[in-house]
Amino acid sequence: MMKIDAIARRILGWKLNRWDRWYDYEQGKFIHESEFQPEQNIDHAMLIVDRLEGLGFTYEIKGLSKVCFNDFCATGESLAQAITNAAYEIVEQNSVMDRTRLWQKLC
Repeated sequence: MMKIDAIARRILGWKLNRWDRWYDYEQGKFIHESEFQPEQNIDHAMLIVDRLEGLGFTYEIKGLSKVCFNDFCATGESLAQAITNAAYEIVEQNSVMDRTRLWQKLC
């Protein structure tokens, strides 16, 4: 769940409303964790693709279960899982950069 939560909050911009749901301010609705399963549901994974493309990333399929967003590539057992894994790579890389900037400000 940590991976999905990070994607929902950092990429899709949803706010954590309760331990088991987010709030999408753009749509004005609550999304329960059971309603957003991008690793199993390609339609949910495509929400991530649409958002990342809107942020300037280029989506590229490289085989049945490998995708790239610019230089961030990942594989999975399915296309949906590969999309989710690649999106999480973006979140993880940006988290590392954010921490580095924080330490630069503190030191």
